[in-house]
Amino acid sequence: MNLRRGLTRVAKWTGALVAVALAGTLISAWPAFGGRAKGARLERMQHSPQWQDGHFENPQPLFNDWSRSLTAMFNASPVASPTELPLSTATGDHHRWETPPATGLRVTWFGHSSTLVEIDGARVLTDPIWSDRASPLTWVGPKRWYAPPVALTELPKVDAVVISHDHYDHLDHRTLVAMKDWDTTFIVPLGVGAHLEAWGIPTARIVELDWWERTQVAGLDIVCTPSRHASGRTGIDKDATLWAGFAMLGPKHRAYYSGDTGLFPAMKDIGARLGPFDVTLIEVGQYHSAWPDWHIGPEQAVLAHQQLQGRVLLPVHWGLFSLAPHGWTEPMERVLAAAAKANQRVLMPRPGQSVEPESPPALEPWWPQLPWNTAEQDPIVSTKLN
Repeated sequence: MNLRRGLTRVAKWTGALVAVALAGTLISAWPAFGGRAKGARLERMQHSPQWQDGHFENPQPLFNDWSRSLTAMFNASPVASPTELPLSTATGDHHRWETPPATGLRVTWFGHSSTLVEIDGARVLTDPIWSDRASPLTWVGPKRWYAPPVALTELPKVDAVVISHDHYDHLDHRTLVAMKDWDTTFIVPLGVGAHLEAWGIPTARIVELDWWERTQVAGLDIVCTPSRHASGRTGIDKDATLWAGFAMLGPKHRAYYSGDTGLFPAMKDIGARLGPFDVTLIEVGQYHSAWPDWHIGPEQAVLAHQQLQGRVLLPVHWGLFSLAPHGWTEPMERVLAAAAKANQRVLMPRPGQSVEPESPPALEPWWPQLPWNTAEQDPIVSTKLN
């Protein structure tokens, strides 16, 4: 009898401790969840052609094989993350930005999808993530493989920060809070401004755009372009905000950033309406054939580059986090193979390195030679392309 009472008390205390731990976790993560659109912002979202039945939708729905996705989690490549850390990065001298690019166009890749694009005198920062983890929590979630090559405080003055969507590896709460007093314009897809406002960024410095809408910053036209993806930060806010890419159109140069996307028919429309592009920053990593519409994959990235009428491809969305089961060097190996077949030019800067697409350095892989699957072994083919 006493044993039963004792076990009951232990169970009650255990349950209470678990409840306290869960509550503490929720409280610590809460600020990173951001804000919800309401009022005039929500009304504008509801008038978007992309808004259907209370949320945003893609013209071509996303295919998911949930069974194979689950299986893939338990069959990841043994080199899905680097085994020798830290990786060699190009920290460089932050004074480099005091000298304008000789060609008028320069891109610095910081890892994953974070880049600084200097174009015709304007500076645009894409999807900045300087945190240790792509997560609402500081102690769990995908951890970056190396420290930021350049401190956030050492970046030059930025004219615009563009955010493609609100997933944690693209919209980073801690980085945006550190930027809230910057004298810059934050350009985001519809609904994402609610997150920024919740984190203290003044409404006057937030520009929200629907697909094909544009704004101007520092003499640069920035156009919100369609993409094929999804959004959400809590699990119950699925597709409550829009996702997008961005075209940066200067007097002399044009650059394109894909955000996260599968392949979709409007890629050709973007190229026809806004191209040709001197450089395309297209995601190439974090893919699997079980979710071929969420991430475009290496070979389709090269195809999209051609459809966009791109001149030089600079791959992004790789080289910082392990978010898929493929080998960490595989995206670039497959991009190089596909680009060689298609006779396309590729840039592959080391994290932190600045490159000028019109005066590119020699192709020189900086990553180790590791096993990787070819396009024939693991094809990534998006659905509903016609």
